[in-house]
Amino acid sequence: MVESSVGNIVDLKGIVDSDTLRVATMTGSTSYFMYRDELMGFDYEMAENLADYLHVNIKISVARSEKEMLEWLENGKVDLLAYNMVETKELKNKFSFVFPQPDTYQVLVQSIGANALSDVTQLEGKDVYVKANSPFHKRLTALNEEIGGTINVILAPDSLNNDDLIDMVAENKISYTLAYNNLAQLHRSYNRKLDCHMPVGFNQRNGWLINTGCVNLRKAIEKWQQLPETDLMVSNLRGKYLDKNPFLSLRRIEIPKGSISPFDRLFKKYAPVINWDWRLLAAVAFHESRFNTTEVSWAGAAGLMQLMPHTASNFGLNKNNCFDPEMNIEASVQYIKSLNLSFSQVSNKEERIRFILAAYNSGPAHILDAMALTKKYGKKQHTWFNHVEYFLLKMSESQFYQDPVVKYGYFRGKETAKYVHNTLETYEKYRKKTNN
Repeated sequence: MVESSVGNIVDLKGIVDSDTLRVATMTGSTSYFMYRDELMGFDYEMAENLADYLHVNIKISVARSEKEMLEWLENGKVDLLAYNMVETKELKNKFSFVFPQPDTYQVLVQSIGANALSDVTQLEGKDVYVKANSPFHKRLTALNEEIGGTINVILAPDSLNNDDLIDMVAENKISYTLAYNNLAQLHRSYNRKLDCHMPVGFNQRNGWLINTGCVNLRKAIEKWQQLPETDLMVSNLRGKYLDKNPFLSLRRIEIPKGSISPFDRLFKKYAPVINWDWRLLAAVAFHESRFNTTEVSWAGAAGLMQLMPHTASNFGLNKNNCFDPEMNIEASVQYIKSLNLSFSQVSNKEERIRFILAAYNSGPAHILDAMALTKKYGKKQHTWFNHVEYFLLKMSESQFYQDPVVKYGYFRGKETAKYVHNTLETYEKYRKKTNN
């Protein structure tokens, strides 16, 4: 059988001949992002696995909008759109859906409380923010026809995406938006002030996209998806990216009387290597693992100081020794030493420590992006609070993470900002508790 090739569109043979699977995606909560300097995301990891199955390399192109992704696919710039797209009649007529995911449905995103709406008819007279020409816009148009046209549909700027609109509800900047249930529930796991219980639509199919003529690529993806190991990977990644419960408590660690941790001796031994107060190093360990030497995070960070696998390997740790508290502390101190060099341009030591703590939590890449934004907007790029921290918090908004000075894309900065604040607060408590 001769494979089709239209313009730059190639089927499986063309992909194999070029030794490259060209993939488009977008930065987002579950699709593709950088965490502690490691690329992550459900769609990213699955696309990498597909490329391995096809025995080719992968080339990721990150689009700024769904429209741009679809144009790339239609014009043959990419072979696969690895991003969760909801099936519509328009898309079905132009592309083939592959790698289907569990059906989802639209919900109303609002603030929790006694005034939360419980029925779509209560949307009468309410302002609901959605993107123009999105499935949510179309659903509201249909609802308006059903209930008499009294919903105030507010079209959000192109610079905002669904994550941004949900965050705006959480921050009380807007009252209502629509989102797919899976994304809404993920946001709710981070912010319990959100109410996402009210459906506003029916179940809809969703998945990745390829060009319709790529028959052999579709067959290869179907075979890959049917493999038991692929099914297992999907299950594991769903747990990693979609089902994480941030409220699971760590097991209780006994603290010796008169100490601030079971590892005071080790913190005192290694803190001088980086010219830190040992109690600050202990505060980092507390917020990383609660002094649990066997802790493994959802992202794979391991041990007392929660080093990511790539970072741990760079500083001499492996799966056999990463849970040894002394080796874990020693490696983390070497990592902090490298971060101190990365932020050497921050001359004030106290300020530099804040930058190092932020980079320890998020990886230096996103902090450097926030510094670049801070400089661009005329703020102090070597001052953390109210300056670089401010722009780090903005990097979950597309207006900022799509800025040309930002190299590493989308990032939810709230966790990192909170981490810096809480670690310094714990350090002050430890200082008051002990004077040695």
